[in-house]
Amino acid sequence: MKPKFSGRKTHNAYTVAVVCAMSFEMSAVRFMLDQEHHRLPAKPGDSNMYTLGDLHGHNVVLACLPGQQGKGAAATVATNMSRTFPSIKWRFLVGIGGGVPSDKNDIRLGDVVVSMPEGMHGGVVQYDMGKDTDASFLLKGFLWPPPPLLRSAVEQMRSDHLVFDNKIQEYLSAMVHKWPRLTIYNRPSQPDVLYCEDYRHPTGALSCADCDPSQTIDRMARQFECPMIHYGLIASGDRVLKSAMKRSEIVQSLGNVLCLEMEAAGIMSEFPCIIIRGISDYADSHKNDSWQHFAAAAAAVCTKELLSYVDADPASVEHAPSSTATSQRDEATRGHVFHGRGVQHTGSGSFSIGGNLNIR
Repeated sequence: MKPKFSGRKTHNAYTVAVVCAMSFEMSAVRFMLDQEHHRLPAKPGDSNMYTLGDLHGHNVVLACLPGQQGKGAAATVATNMSRTFPSIKWRFLVGIGGGVPSDKNDIRLGDVVVSMPEGMHGGVVQYDMGKDTDASFLLKGFLWPPPPLLRSAVEQMRSDHLVFDNKIQEYLSAMVHKWPRLTIYNRPSQPDVLYCEDYRHPTGALSCADCDPSQTIDRMARQFECPMIHYGLIASGDRVLKSAMKRSEIVQSLGNVLCLEMEAAGIMSEFPCIIIRGISDYADSHKNDSWQHFAAAAAAVCTKELLSYVDADPASVEHAPSSTATSQRDEATRGHVFHGRGVQHTGSGSFSIGGNLNIR
């Protein structure tokens, strides 16, 4: 089955941007689209390749990093995307990350972490930017928090999930049913095992089959099988971590970190963005690829579900081939639209907004 395409739109029609670091992450989002759109002509100086489509009435532009990871590549892709698609309002960085399990946070493989402000941080902290002193490493800089409207949408979704299941199993099953070749995104058969922090994976072993089972951490079975969505701080840096000890060293001074990844700092230093990461490993020596596709699909589902809480821009859906376009447009005009520039952390736990601010 090939994707069905709707009519061609203009670059100005796209208001939601999704960036992924790897192709299998991008494909998970692509095949969650309600409909795919025809490609548009490339703009001079933009080396990105884009997939276009719609999700819950939003026109979405999707881009993948060009075969390399890290914050530099992410910043370049996001900057080119903003020049080519000048109407972008909401930005998402979607893919996989390393979970940080703790007594406070019962994070498991296949769970999802959504960046939200935590303490003095706006949702993401760049853990490798700062200066070394004789006493300690001092973090420097500050990254944009997610836009207010997206934070409000996250809180509404979070509240709903107190009593209703999230959509991970439902949307993933629908995707695989529609695209039977995508069974690789199903939940893997490999068990979710968390090892003690000081127990290292045997050198040269290709799997954990020979790992000592007495070194595993017993965790209570969950009441519900569906992956959980966690909300809080994500740590970003230019290193792939495969050490539980180093993972603990990094997060010890940061606070309640839920996840580690490599691209968010590159985007959020320039643009307000929300980060959605499926947990594919625990950033320890037992790290492997077994859960990557499922974790990427879980993050894609969370992105799709979150967009259902955000009213679509009337201008971006007026030509959508949907019988509900009129009602979506009416709902959007009754919503609250925020336009701001210049968010600054005051150092006292609050934020000030400068530049242009329009509230409708």
